[in-house]
Amino acid sequence: QLQASGGGLVQPGASLRLSCAASERTSNTYTVAWFRQTPGKEREFVAAITWSGSRNFYADSVKGRFTISRDNAKNTLYLQMNNLKPEDTAVYFCAAGRPVMSSLSTSSLYYYWGQGTLVTVSS
Repeated sequence: QLQASGGGLVQPGASLRLSCAASERTSNTYTVAWFRQTPGKEREFVAAITWSGSRNFYADSVKGRFTISRDNAKNTLYLQMNNLKPEDTAVYFCAAGRPVMSSLSTSSLYYYWGQGTLVTVSS
C-alpha cells in the first residue's frame, strides 16, 4: 500500500526529493512518516506529518534541511532533502500509522511500510 521512490546517488550539498505513493486508505486518515536505516543500525525516525498536513515533526539531525509534505488529493507523501550530507546515506522508508503525538518516532507504531529507496551521498 506504500511505494517509495526517488532515491539515488548525489554529491554532498545536493538536493533530492523522495516520493511515497499510497493507497487512498492509508493516505488520508493516517499520520505518515519517513524513517531511514543503515546496515547494522536500527531504523531511525526522520520526519512525520499528521493526516491533515497541519503539523510536521523532524529529527534534530535533519531539521532545517528536510521538508516533509503530503498531497492527499494525489495520495502521495514527499520528503524534500536539501544540503545532503554523507551521513544522510541510508535506505529511506515511508510508513503510515496512528501513533500519538508523543510517539511519532516509534517505528513499531506504524502499520504500513514501503519497500525503501536508497539514498547515497558521496563525492
